[in-house]
Amino acid sequence: MTTSTTSEPSAAAPLLDLQALVVAVRRRRRLWGSLALLGLLAGAALALLLPPPPSAVTKVLVAHQEDQPNDTGTLIRTDVEVLQTTRIAGAALKSLESSEEPEDFMRDYRGTGVTNNLLRIDVTGDSDADAVARAGALADAFVADHVRRMREAAEAEAKALLEQRDRMRDELAEVNEAIGDRSPESDPQASADMESLFARRAELTSRIADFNQRAEEARVGTPQLIARTQIVDAPHAVRHSLPRTAATHAVIGLVLGLALGLALAAVGAVVADRPVLRREIAANLGASVIAELPRRSPGRWRRRRTRTAHERLTAMLARTVRGTGEPVSLLELGCARSTSVIALDLARALAAQGPVVIVDGLPGPHLAGLRRQPGDPAVVSGEDAPAVSPQERRLGVGSVAPGTAWTDLQYLGTRTVLVVRAGHGSAAWLHTVARQLADQHIPVIGVVLIDPDPRDRTDGTLWAGPHTALRGHREWMPRQKGGGASHAVEAVGADQRHTERLPVRAARVPDSDQEAR
Repeated sequence: MTTSTTSEPSAAAPLLDLQALVVAVRRRRRLWGSLALLGLLAGAALALLLPPPPSAVTKVLVAHQEDQPNDTGTLIRTDVEVLQTTRIAGAALKSLESSEEPEDFMRDYRGTGVTNNLLRIDVTGDSDADAVARAGALADAFVADHVRRMREAAEAEAKALLEQRDRMRDELAEVNEAIGDRSPESDPQASADMESLFARRAELTSRIADFNQRAEEARVGTPQLIARTQIVDAPHAVRHSLPRTAATHAVIGLVLGLALGLALAAVGAVVADRPVLRREIAANLGASVIAELPRRSPGRWRRRRTRTAHERLTAMLARTVRGTGEPVSLLELGCARSTSVIALDLARALAAQGPVVIVDGLPGPHLAGLRRQPGDPAVVSGEDAPAVSPQERRLGVGSVAPGTAWTDLQYLGTRTVLVVRAGHGSAAWLHTVARQLADQHIPVIGVVLIDPDPRDRTDGTLWAGPHTALRGHREWMPRQKGGGASHAVEAVGADQRHTERLPVRAARVPDSDQEAR
């Protein structure tokens, strides 16, 4: 008979998991913290090694003939651009009797429009006195140029008005002459022409007076504008505080370094695609997270909790190993030393009921470097594993890191517990591990997560489907049950349904503030 297991449809995975991204960035705090510190030190060093040059500042009140209350700053921006011209720079250098080129001098000063009529000029020099002299020369040159331009504009306007007035006077003279040449007649048409000439003379007289008044106003208004355009803040040196400058540069460097570090960490997390959450690791490996342990040595106030978590994990694994008649292995990914400690503690717990041999299949001397106690189980290499006596319980320790000889894993154990460091392997490699273990018919009992995120609130339990790798599960069950194929398939369906109802719980991270569960 055949049975099928149905699982609830899972929601589509988001294109970008913000929770996983935040956790990944937080785990890379060494990167962005180092860059932030580097930016802080670089900013402070820059202020100390490259102090600001001597500078001076002055302010000029600029009056415009076209000033309007609703002006958006166009006129003052024009003045700023006029200040940054070779004509102003050349006039200032000429008053300073300097042989410097105007183009070079223009790099040493800048203008800023403070308001619609207030211009600030910042100048640098070889010394404070030189900077003050340059600022004064620039301000005088700009005021003189502005006054000259206003006078030229007023003169041009007055000249145009007077020329128009002269043309009107010539036309008025012609009209007067035409009126004088007419003789008094009683003809109605002649009377109408005289009236038209008198009206034209009156109009021309009025327009001539108007042009005279406008020309006079143009001349009179210019002195007022000239008087209002003046230096309101005399040139003076700017005092620089070295501590304040260093603090400012340090803060700027800190912010830039932190921003760069966070950006690099975020981009690296997205590109690397290394799962850090319990739910991601469980989903990619096809096995539930059954325990969590910190990778780094905790502080004194947490050592007791960490030791308790190690003892709880050892007891749980010991019960699991005793419940099966097959050899069990611990396979590490990114945490060889932690796996060696777990294996040695587990072997000591199992040695109370019989002889235990640890088969060391790790690529490095991690087990050999641990501190051994008298009476500890024997440790043999992977080449000597076939020579282990059947009466001795075998506990294998190996690795599933890239470069693993997958066919040798069966000699370490026919069932395994994966010890994985969070954020070490990519999602593609976790899939590869699950697939290779399934091909080797090595069921995964569970996953021990090393160095988890303390703020991870996700569930590392597979609620739907078997808690082992999906491939190879059905092939392993007939060998364990010892029955026929149909009974094996039935057992698989029952086991899957039981897994959905009774998921494996994960122990909380011991170095967080939460209780173990």
